[in-house]
Amino acid sequence: MQGRVPEDLAVVVDARGLITVWSDGARRLLGYEPEEVVGRAVTRLLAADLPDSTRRRVAAGEHWAGEVALRHRHGDRVVVRLHGTPLLDADRRRLWLVTGTALAPTPRRAGHAAPTLWDLTLAQLPVPVAVYDRDARLVAANEIMTQVMGRSEEEMKGLTLREIEPGPPFDEYDRLQREVLRTGETIFHEEHGTAPGETRRHAWSMFMSPLTDETGAVRGMSATVFDTTEQDWARRRLVVLNEASLRIGSTLDVTRTAEELAEVAVNGFADFVTVDLLESVALGDEPEPVPRNAPVVVRRTAQRSVLEGCPESVVASGDAAFYPVDSLPVRTLAAGRGSRNRPGDPGLREWITSSPAREESVGRHMIHSVMMVPLRARGVTLGLVHFLRHQTPESFSEDDLLLAEEIAARAAVSVDNARRYTRERRTALALQRSLLPDRPPDLAALQVAYRYLPAGSGADVGGDWFDVIPLSGSRVALVVGDVVGHGIHASATMGRLRTAVRTLADVDLAPDELLTQLDDLVVRIDREEGPETRGRETQASAQVGATCLYAVYDPVSRRCTMARAGHPPPALVTPDGAVRFLDPPAGPPLGLGGLPFEAVEVELAENSLLALYTDGLVKAADHDMDVGRTLLREALGHPAEELEETCEQVLRAVLTGRPADDIVLMLARTAALGAGKVRTWQLPPEPTAVARARRMAGEQLADWGLAEAEFTTELIVSELVTNALRYGGSPIELRLIRDSALICEVSDGSSTAPHLRRARVFDEGGRGLLLVAQLSERWGSRQTPTGKTIWAEQPLPAGP
Repeated sequence: MQGRVPEDLAVVVDARGLITVWSDGARRLLGYEPEEVVGRAVTRLLAADLPDSTRRRVAAGEHWAGEVALRHRHGDRVVVRLHGTPLLDADRRRLWLVTGTALAPTPRRAGHAAPTLWDLTLAQLPVPVAVYDRDARLVAANEIMTQVMGRSEEEMKGLTLREIEPGPPFDEYDRLQREVLRTGETIFHEEHGTAPGETRRHAWSMFMSPLTDETGAVRGMSATVFDTTEQDWARRRLVVLNEASLRIGSTLDVTRTAEELAEVAVNGFADFVTVDLLESVALGDEPEPVPRNAPVVVRRTAQRSVLEGCPESVVASGDAAFYPVDSLPVRTLAAGRGSRNRPGDPGLREWITSSPAREESVGRHMIHSVMMVPLRARGVTLGLVHFLRHQTPESFSEDDLLLAEEIAARAAVSVDNARRYTRERRTALALQRSLLPDRPPDLAALQVAYRYLPAGSGADVGGDWFDVIPLSGSRVALVVGDVVGHGIHASATMGRLRTAVRTLADVDLAPDELLTQLDDLVVRIDREEGPETRGRETQASAQVGATCLYAVYDPVSRRCTMARAGHPPPALVTPDGAVRFLDPPAGPPLGLGGLPFEAVEVELAENSLLALYTDGLVKAADHDMDVGRTLLREALGHPAEELEETCEQVLRAVLTGRPADDIVLMLARTAALGAGKVRTWQLPPEPTAVARARRMAGEQLADWGLAEAEFTTELIVSELVTNALRYGGSPIELRLIRDSALICEVSDGSSTAPHLRRARVFDEGGRGLLLVAQLSERWGSRQTPTGKTIWAEQPLPAGP
């Protein structure tokens, strides 16, 4: 603006505020042709409101002068020193003749006598100076002071500040001046605001000093005003930079980091800020190179404004936006350097007019200064930040551009860290979820529903896991565990433990024995890996650790056998709605080695509800586990009809904030297999028991309507009973179970596990279990308190 050549301006405005005369100088200065403005309201040309003092003089019909911000036809702000002269037309209606020049200095007042060097110094001093008499009335003012006040020295002479400018802050200045005159002491005062003769907001440092004669008597006072706007802006820039260092990057969330950047930038620096990230960056992927010959897709990740609701925005937060080919944003991204523009600049003008909504917003909010700064970190472009001003009169300076680039550089590192974390966390979550059950299995013994919630505090994923494992005899195993630590290592360890539990469950180990085997595995893992392999997340603890609860439910006996290794106890809801926490022996956490585990057996009524969970559900920062267990008990006291809804109900009631740890909640509603689906026979230890067992099995299948399975079942029963008679001992028991499959079980008093072997041509035995394996879908054995049970499953015949 300082380089603009002064141009005369003359405009006539009628009593209605409409322009009636538009001079050629006005056309050259503001770019409007006469036919575009004549007959239009003069207020449409204003880029900012008139100063209060000017509005009062216009309303009173008095001559006025001062700086006024006007809007160029292309959107630029043009600051002009105007003079308004009141006139009357032929009908005695008021007219205004408004004349002025662009930033022309006020002519220096010529004195009647030849000025001395001292007079010239005071008159031409480049800071505002004024002298007041004993009554605080103006005696003299230099040229700069008359420009600041927007009045000539003659207009102000003999008046107090309160009379020159009624109202704040000049009434306070008047009070301070009178205090100086009364006490004879200098007063220093700082003020921020717009002077009557200017449109820019300034920071002023004022010295009000007494003027004394040779006797020391106060004869008047002087006011010297220093414009400290640049120093004030420098301090504000340092504050913004300090805020950026403290506030940006407080979380490892891409969106929140972008929001922090926007919040810092509108706090005393810009009036409207948008943060657009490349689509790949917003999704947490690797950023793609910015093409010059294709549109660039970005995501409006954050935006903030000094106006509520960001009315300047033409793209909603979270929506995609497109930068056209070779547009100013694309060129700025490709160059990797920030740019500072005004709406009249060709590149920015082309960008603005490419969108009617954007063009309308720029004009409506009088956006007059724009900076575009790329977000770059580690040599990679991540996005673009727009800084805009419309409420702040000053345009962005080169220092502002340097500050914006510094803020963007710091923010870009945080955004890139958050992006990398998002990608790694997504990978860890994918790994973790791939190791967990996809959906509850369809079981006759139990109806199961579960929820898994990863930590929401920004921490790494944890090692919580759960599983539902069908066992022989229609039994079901329920498992919930928690590996100490977080991150990929915890997830990988969790996967190894879950696989081990499934393997050990297939062997049909009792719960306490299974935990003993699992404890040995954790000890081996710890020895094999060591702290350097486990990584930083587990180095705080000397070893790998985990907790686990393993429970087996038998729908025939309605008994649940469970053991736990340092895990929270399960909750039980009986059919009458009573809630209690079961208390199986806690046992040591997995990984200590050598300590025993103990199993307990609980009989559960049909339609009981069993709740298994990890400690993240009941432990929070604002309360201990006892409070969490109380909340859980209250939530389970009124379960919904559907287990899925009960899960949601429990989580809503128990979680008081964002979970700091992973959470697993598993609910299991028990069922029972009645006498109509289970048949048991005691067999004598003699050869005739084989034929008897075959006959009884065939009759039972006929009663169940499973005649098609009689032949196969009789063969299986024959071989299993024969095996029990030959290699086992009393008591011998045969049991048939009709569930989702047809199950045949033969128990005996020997604990020796059976095994398949290859029979030679002339061997009389060795083919029984091989035949069972061929006839059944799956088979196996399990240990019992009195011996063992060999079982075989075959699919039910298809219905008619």
